[in-house]
Amino acid sequence: MIKVRVPATSANLGPGFDCMGMAFNLWNTFELHSVPGEPVITVESHGEGARILPTGGDNLIAQTMRTELYRINFGMPGLLPPQLYKSQAYHIVCHNDIPCASGLGSSSTAVLAGLAFAHVLAYGSVDLDPVLQRATALEGHGDNVAPALYGGLILISYNGSDVVAEHVALPPWQAVVCVPEFNFLTIDSRAAIPRMLSRQDAVLNIGRAMLVAEALRNGDDALLARAMTDRIHEPYRIPLIPGAADAKRAALDNGALAVCLSGAGPGMLAFARHGHAAIGAAMQAAFIKAGLPARFWVLDASPAGVEITIAM
Repeated sequence: MIKVRVPATSANLGPGFDCMGMAFNLWNTFELHSVPGEPVITVESHGEGARILPTGGDNLIAQTMRTELYRINFGMPGLLPPQLYKSQAYHIVCHNDIPCASGLGSSSTAVLAGLAFAHVLAYGSVDLDPVLQRATALEGHGDNVAPALYGGLILISYNGSDVVAEHVALPPWQAVVCVPEFNFLTIDSRAAIPRMLSRQDAVLNIGRAMLVAEALRNGDDALLARAMTDRIHEPYRIPLIPGAADAKRAALDNGALAVCLSGAGPGMLAFARHGHAAIGAAMQAAFIKAGLPARFWVLDASPAGVEITIAM
């Protein structure tokens, strides 16, 4: 049995579009079991998304695992390599605490689990750096997968095969994430962003992203509150999520230091030193007023990333 535990992540962090992300202490856990039968992969899910996630080879974990095994030259397309393994089939059990399609990196946890399973089966262990390269290539950007792998705050740049990631040590941080029930498709969230940006907006975002990273690294509340400004994606995405603008204002009115979309949304992330439950309830009420049921979590930043246990 191979067990992979992966934390939630929040990407972008306001101005850090596609290049900054943080891990939080909410986890998905995946187990790979060898079972007798035909050479297929089946998936069983519990918790978040259990009723909607695929149970067969079209599940993202199974797809990633199979594709990666084939990429490293074992087996045939769509089949597990029978010459390497005594079992003819694999069964994946998922225990999901991270809500799906929330802006908390649930799909990244699935990609990383699939890659980890494939690398353990092929090599007997997992080297995180090659996994980062592969996960970033599959995801298209690494601001979710990198903090899920390494924990903490990650700054990352990706240009084709050139992945540069830097881990930033953090003091304790606690945040509230509020997630409305809103199907904000990735294709829609990406299409909302203009293809061209002004130099003024680009320069502002570059500077503010560096300041946000510095504020998080040093625990500087005043700097975080001042720096959490974005002109690349939030002005275009927030209006598409009913209640999001009001939820942001409600969080700030109830004591949040800074508020941003979590990833591409629809979740909203609010950093605070106290009053987290009141901030979460205020955001939740704003979404409900806009017609969207919502839930919130109070989360500690996680210094730890992916955990892998092998019991073959």
